[in-house]
This record gives sequence, C-alpha cells and structure tokens, in this order.
Amino acid sequence: MSLTEAILLFVAAIIAGALNSVAGGGSFFTFPALLFTGVPAIAANATSTVAVWPGSLASATAYRKRLPRSPRILVPLLIASIAGGLTGAGLLLQTPEGLFLRLIPFLFLAATLFFALGKKIFRYPASLEEQSCAELPWFLIALVVLLQFVTSVYGGFFGGGMGILMLAFLTLLPLGDIHAMNSVKTLLGTAINGVAIAAFVVARIIYWPQGILMLIGAVLGGYGGAHYAQKLNPAKVRGFVVVVGTAMSAIFLWKFR
Repeated sequence: MSLTEAILLFVAAIIAGALNSVAGGGSFFTFPALLFTGVPAIAANATSTVAVWPGSLASATAYRKRLPRSPRILVPLLIASIAGGLTGAGLLLQTPEGLFLRLIPFLFLAATLFFALGKKIFRYPASLEEQSCAELPWFLIALVVLLQFVTSVYGGFFGGGMGILMLAFLTLLPLGDIHAMNSVKTLLGTAINGVAIAAFVVARIIYWPQGILMLIGAVLGGYGGAHYAQKLNPAKVRGFVVVVGTAMSAIFLWKFR
C-alpha cells in the first residue's frame, strides 16, 4: 500500500462514514476504493465490511431503547439474520473471483436502485399504533422471518441496499414508527455484518492494514457527519450517492464485461 493509496482509502472511508451517518451508501465508496488500489474483489468486499461495521455497531447501541421488548419478534429475526449472514458469507467465499468480478456491476446497480427507490418501495404511516406482539398471527411473523433470511444471505454476500430491503418488509410488523423500525433494522444489519466478518476472519481474506486505516477514517467521518447532519439536505446527499453508484456501475460494467 503506497502513500497515495493510503490517502485514497482514508478519504474514501471518511466520506463513507459521513454518508452512513446521514443517508447511508458508504460502501459505494469503500468497496471501489479498495478495488482501485489493487485489493482483489472478494477480499475488497470483506475488508469494506470491516471498515464500516463499527459505525453500524455504534448506531445499534444508540437505538437500543427503541427495540421491541417482546422476544417473539426479535429473536426469530436475529436467528434468521445470523443464519443468512453466514450463508451469504459462505457463498461469497465459494464464489470464483472471476464470477464475482462479473457480478459486481449488477450488484452495484441493484444496490443503487434500492437506495434510490427506497422511499417508494416502502410506505409507512406517520404514526403507527403499536400492537401487542402476542396478537400477531404466526404466519405473518414467519413471512417476515423468511424475508429477513433471504435479505441476510444477500447482505452476507454483498450487502449494498440491504437496509432498504429490511425496512420494506418491517412495515408488515406493528413496530410503532420509523425510529422503531430503524432500531430493528440497525440491530439486524449489525448482526449480519458481524457474523460475515467472523467468517471472513476465519478465511483470512481481510486486508488488515487497509481495513484498519479505513475503519479509523469511517469513525472520524461518522462523527463529523453526525455533528453536521442537521445542516445538510438529506435529499441532495442521497442524490449524490445515487450518482456515484450509477457511475460505479457503469465503470465496473465496462471494466469487467
């Protein structure tokens, strides 16, 4: 890792951390930066996950008071997240490098579409009246758990736009409001990435010098982003991320076609 590459990775991580604290989409910067500095694609995906995970963990801690108290919802979702995250990470580790390179443009394009259309994919009332979890039919919980498992497999494999997908089907549950849904989404996302990282550590595919450098940058960017978040227009930030995601999709499609 040269000094120029280190600077690029650090700056990309700062931007990613700041974006994640405001609108999400940080992996649109960390993953390509690692690729452009010569890290192999699968290792870049794993290292990028390491770089942004502490911010996700911090958010989960901050949201802990908004989590539903009943284990009837949370425990099955956590189990599905852990199982799906491990499955997705296992699939990634078994995927040939060349095949993953060819998948990158389409994974990035899908993630960009999820990010861009997120608010149109799911609709939630301004205020939902929280119901007793005991009143929820078992088939509804089973459906959401199944959707969470599928999303977790995708999250362990790549993960871009994963949060949007989780918010989309969490609206099926009477969690109260968007903040409560975000609390569940953040906890589940942290679990998915956490078990994926564990699999990547065991497989020894993480580039630790780059990962630690980017982790520090992401933490600094997240702190600064959280501090100035109220001064930024979230719509413009999301628009910027969508433009970057679209451009990266086109670049990767041209490079790895």
